[in-house]
Amino acid sequence: MKRRTVHLVFGVLSLCCVGVALERGLRLRQTMHLNTEIARIAAAPVGKDAAAAPISAPRELQLAQALALSKAGAHDAALKGYASLIQAGERDPVARQALFNLGNMYLRQGMAQEAGALPLFELGKQRLRDLLRAAPEDWDARYNLERALRLAPEDQEAFSAEQQPAHEQRRVRVPGFVAGDLP
Repeated sequence: MKRRTVHLVFGVLSLCCVGVALERGLRLRQTMHLNTEIARIAAAPVGKDAAAAPISAPRELQLAQALALSKAGAHDAALKGYASLIQAGERDPVARQALFNLGNMYLRQGMAQEAGALPLFELGKQRLRDLLRAAPEDWDARYNLERALRLAPEDQEAFSAEQQPAHEQRRVRVPGFVAGDLP
């Protein structure tokens, strides 16, 4: 009786291990297939008339297609692809990456254009701020936002100067000190 119980427990544990191994193998196969599709998208030339990946495609493929479209200069199609990914929510890692890439696309467009660059910089900064609200630990987004703020600083001094009343500057005289005593 004891031998039968030990063999039964061993058989159940073996079946569990085989099930886990099969599940991991299927995941590995899906990941390898996904990686080859992403590599194909990255290597294939994309024209400006190309369209975003279909909604039925895996989200990672949609992100790779939108990134390829952005690099090729098809910004409208890339925007549609990024927008469909962002709708899933800011907690999703693919949606965060889409926000990051969309902000960078706007910033690159703003740097390429001389006239009308300010709205693109503002859109890029807003997308990076959205990302930082969802993931404050994203240092790449912080760095890109800082660079965008250096390229197109926000006019906070103008707002603060208008709102604050003007005040007089007074000279304070302290007995025993001459104005030239301090360096």
